[in-house]
Parts: sequence; structure tokens; C-alpha cells
Amino acid sequence: MRWLALYARSRQVPASLAAVVISTVAVWALARDGGPGDPRLAVLVLATGAMAVSIGLSGQDLALDRTAAIRWVPRRAAHVLLFGAVVGTALLTVQVMGEDLATTAFVVRDSAGLMGLVALGAAVSGGQYAWTLPFAWLAFSFFAPPATSVPMQVATWMLLPPDTAAGTWTALVLAVAGTAAYAFAGPRR
Repeated sequence: MRWLALYARSRQVPASLAAVVISTVAVWALARDGGPGDPRLAVLVLATGAMAVSIGLSGQDLALDRTAAIRWVPRRAAHVLLFGAVVGTALLTVQVMGEDLATTAFVVRDSAGLMGLVALGAAVSGGQYAWTLPFAWLAFSFFAPPATSVPMQVATWMLLPPDTAAGTWTALVLAVAGTAAYAFAGPRR
């Protein structure tokens, strides 16, 4: 069990988990004062969580990771899936305490798409900058005009209802492409 604790510390899991919990509780406190039905608070929780866990997508020494005797492709894919599940579970756990921020389908779709963005960011610019893609997309989504056309629906997929086809397909493509890029290429040096 000691190896698991050391591995978690090398991936900065305790700090990331603390950031996920703190941001989720902070947004939950804000949601208690606001009205229901606004997806921005739920997306803010999911994006903040995805950005917090993004640092764990690269190890302390990339050269050591690349020369290890283990296969990294399934391990990297498992990192993305596990981190996405943790971020989504944090929001769903807060909802159990009484504030309904989003549906389960919304949480699954957005956490999968955001973790795909984070994984793509890690493959393109490294683990320390993996948070930039979801941050930029979130900022654009918050200030974009209403989504009346399909390109705007793709651009603002995070805020769309879960039954919107463009939002679901965008999240699915981001999740698959980002996870595959990170799993096969690994984090950039």
C-alpha cells in the first residue's frame, strides 16, 4: 500500500483532491443563495475540479515515466477516467445535501468533456499547463452570445442542456480525442 501512497503523492493527488473539495463546497455555498436552473455554477464546479486535477497528469520526472517497465497507455487512460469520475462525484455528492445544481446526465457529459480537454492540454502543453484549455473554453462559454446556431452550440457545449445533440457530441469527441492523445503521446515535456 505504501507504493500507492507514494504514487498518489507524486501525482499531487492530495493537493488536487483538496482543491476539488474546497471549490465544490465554495460553489455549493454560493448556490444556496442563488436560484436553481442556472448551469453556470455546475459548470464552474466541474471546470474548477478538472483544472485542479490536471496537474496530476504529469509525473515528477517525465524521462523516468517514459523509461518505466510498465505500459503507460492504459495507465494514462485510467488517470483521465478516474479524475473525471472524482470531479463528477464531488458535484453529485454536494447535490445530495440539498442543492440541485445539475442533472446526472449534465454532470457526466461535462466532466467527460472537460477531462478530455484537460488531457488534450496535457498532451499539447504538459501537465503544468493542462488547465489552460478548459479555462479558455469556459471563459468563452460564459461570455458568448446565446447559442442559436450549431457552431455556437459547439462553442458553448458546457452550458447547453444534456439532451442537446451538439453539446453531447462535442463533449464525446473531446473526451475520446483528449484521452487518446494523452494516453498514446503522454504529457509534453
